[in-house]
Amino acid sequence: MPVYTPNLLKKVLVMILAGGGGQRLYPLTKDRAKPAVPFGGIYRIIDFTLSNCLNSGLHRIVLLTQYKSISLDRHIRMGWNIFRNELGDYLDIIPPQMRITDTWYRGTADAIYQNIYTLEREHPEKVLILAGDHIYKMDYRKMIDFHISNNADLTIPCVEVPIEDAHRFGIMEVDKENRLVRFLEKPPHAKPISTDPTKVLASMGIYLFNTEVLVRRVVEDAKTNSHHDFGRDIIPAMIGRDRVYAYSFEDENKKPQKYWRDIGTLDAYWEANMDLVAIDPLFNLYDKDWPIRTCQEQFPPAKTVFVENGGLMGTVLNSLISPGCIISGARVEHSILSPDVRIETSSYVVDSIIMEGVRIGRHVKIRKAIIDKGVTVPDGMTIGYNLEEDKKHFTVTEKGVVVVPKEMPLLA
Repeated sequence: MPVYTPNLLKKVLVMILAGGGGQRLYPLTKDRAKPAVPFGGIYRIIDFTLSNCLNSGLHRIVLLTQYKSISLDRHIRMGWNIFRNELGDYLDIIPPQMRITDTWYRGTADAIYQNIYTLEREHPEKVLILAGDHIYKMDYRKMIDFHISNNADLTIPCVEVPIEDAHRFGIMEVDKENRLVRFLEKPPHAKPISTDPTKVLASMGIYLFNTEVLVRRVVEDAKTNSHHDFGRDIIPAMIGRDRVYAYSFEDENKKPQKYWRDIGTLDAYWEANMDLVAIDPLFNLYDKDWPIRTCQEQFPPAKTVFVENGGLMGTVLNSLISPGCIISGARVEHSILSPDVRIETSSYVVDSIIMEGVRIGRHVKIRKAIIDKGVTVPDGMTIGYNLEEDKKHFTVTEKGVVVVPKEMPLLA
């Protein structure tokens, strides 16, 4: 039986790291923090982490922000003002307070160190540290149960990833009891797991600490000339000194394959969005038992239009179409349209992400592109069919995704 109870969950404080600059997602992060980047049509990336908290019964949350946080602050205010302070529930946004130092957050561990005041004020027994830029479904209560059962000081959820991807993650080696014996942050080479020579054990960037141990370790780290980072500094220093365990990720996505995506690059972001429009999507947005909450603005229903002159139909295949969209005599395939997108006659959009308020004119062709908010694509323009030409005007990724920045003026 689980050892967690509602009273125990109230003794867990969630701290979400949402202050990263998101350079690898530029230009999508030109005017917004990475957790505020739109995803899946109507959502923001932060919605998935927050929905996991809500569905796990964790209602004491602080969001540590830093860079370009205005749109993130607005999204939280409009879509997540659901917590009742009189019951001890809250979602607070905390930018750098300069209580201990006059610097901004210098790393993940430093972000916690600079908010020791919050820990002293709230007196949690445990602190759950989450990233604000991953897509997954997880019941954190199961991890809390594991943590308590093993009398752990720190528990780190993990997933198996291909060994060739080890350089992208924090890699863990464990003993037979799942206790960490080694942790390497983004190593060029890594030791495979014993059951599969093609896989390694990767950290999900989630940390469940006993508060006393967390405070002690970040205070010690603050006195050193380190990177002030959990993966590079804190965790390696704790192995052999504290009780550090790996927890095998239990997916709530109800699919044969576990789903966890770090969408820190443009290609990874595009691929994760495209996962949603597959005939059998890898990530299930339609599970009523695990709802994903967001800010639902007021838009009319989506609409397709048959253009009588020329007999052109507004056609949509294998795509997500958000409220307020109008597809007028155009064709959309394997794409995601965010709210309030309009596509005019004889245009064709495929394998693309079109964000809110985009206007696409007549006879436009768009393939494998991300068009950010507020862009007007003029009649006759082609994007994604000549990458050498596109590189003169836009960002083009290693895998050939063309990214048009927010509100960029375009000329046909």
